[in-house]
Amino acid sequence: MLTQARKMFYRARGYYAGNLNGEPFRLDPYHSKFWRKASVGDWEPETFAMLDKFLSPESDYLDIGAWIGPTVLYGARKARHVWCFEPDPTAYRHLAWNLDLNEVQNVSAFGVALSDKFGVARMASVRGEPGDSTSSLLHDGAHGSDALTIAWDQFEAANDLSRVSLVKMDIEGAEFFVAPTLAAWLKKQRPSLYLSLHAPLLPVHERHERVQALLEELSFYTKLSDEKMHPLTVSDLLTEDSLNQYRTILLQE
Repeated sequence: MLTQARKMFYRARGYYAGNLNGEPFRLDPYHSKFWRKASVGDWEPETFAMLDKFLSPESDYLDIGAWIGPTVLYGARKARHVWCFEPDPTAYRHLAWNLDLNEVQNVSAFGVALSDKFGVARMASVRGEPGDSTSSLLHDGAHGSDALTIAWDQFEAANDLSRVSLVKMDIEGAEFFVAPTLAAWLKKQRPSLYLSLHAPLLPVHERHERVQALLEELSFYTKLSDEKMHPLTVSDLLTEDSLNQYRTILLQE
């Protein structure tokens, strides 16, 4: 009863007053449960640590898989400019709302999916809820929606991305065909890459080969570590145990 009353209050007021890693924000009231979790530091503290480490007022941030915007909002306080992608229409609507609630002016948000080509693709969430954090181009269930896709070279050619210091990619398994399309640009620019690997979403017999192929595409990075910046090797990520887990890795020059 009390929880429901709180939700009604937040929605009537028009926002939830929370914080992200100590920074105060006005946040959309329809995700108040998530924002409470984030506000007490129980959501991905390692990710905020990465944003603190690699962003500055002189650098730009590229967020591929922005969801409703926790990392975008925080990144906008740290970076000169943020470029972000969120193709799920429900999540994008809340992302735009959160940017508006905080009068953010230094974010370019795109409601499209980076893919390997221009087109339209079906996407859906693992759990079947529109706008949740598991929407992926790997899934095309009846509960899904169509997403416009663009190729990386089309986006990169139209924008000055020379000041990007950090790329975060969390796209629920689509990284296995999207990340390679960024490889030439990543090799040239060498931003730090904070990459979520979703091997368990792949068929079991494909996991080793797909993860290995992706890591080979990115082998020009000389430093590999986990989300807590503990050193890793490629072999660490190819063990059976690791391939059965969701892993987040940091690649640096």
